Amino acid sequence: MSTRYLRLSPSESIVIQCASTIYAAYQNAGRVPDGQETAWMDRCIREAFYIADTADTAITSDDEMAAPNRGG
Repeated sequence: MSTRYLRLSPSESIVIQCASTIYAAYQNAGRVPDGQETAWMDRCIREAFYIADTADTAITSDDEMAAPNRGG
């Protein structure tokens, strides 16, 4: 068996954390039927991405703000 490596960007890691939280909530609520775990994981990833994309659209971060004019 070969070793697999995974490299994620910070934004991908955040979406995965959010998706994991959503998936755990569905699991705890008994919403994930046996044998359908992969489909529900896919759903949770889409939901997490939607949340992240909506937040990114609604929020202007410090890095996205234009640098002040320093007279030049």
